[in-house]
Amino acid sequence: MKADKRSGPLSDINIIPLVDVMLVLLIIFMIASPMMQYGTGVDIPRATAKPLPMKNEPQVVTITKEKQLLVNDKRVNLDDLKPTLQFIFATKDNREILLKADSSIAYGFVAHCMATIREAGVEEISLVTKPIEEN
Repeated sequence: MKADKRSGPLSDINIIPLVDVMLVLLIIFMIASPMMQYGTGVDIPRATAKPLPMKNEPQVVTITKEKQLLVNDKRVNLDDLKPTLQFIFATKDNREILLKADSSIAYGFVAHCMATIREAGVEEISLVTKPIEEN
């Protein structure tokens, strides 16, 4: 009997399944990444003000229509807002907050939250608005 060279173990790597898996992962990430950028759905009021230049990446405090507070998309009670912000800004020089509040929230609640933010030592509070569409 004569031994065939091809009857031994196959030492070549088949990369076609790897390419298939990578393409599927690429498609999944292409679809999922825009969804992760939107964050919490808040109906922000509209204004004609121009955007302000930011020194660094600011922290974001969001007030939802249910009066829930989110600091950088993490839920916080109103009583815990001041200590949370003091902890965040303990090691930072730039004390700047973007405040995103739903347009249906009463002005008094937003003002109370702003006062709490100021008590935490935040120097600059910027209200986030949407530009008014011109027809």
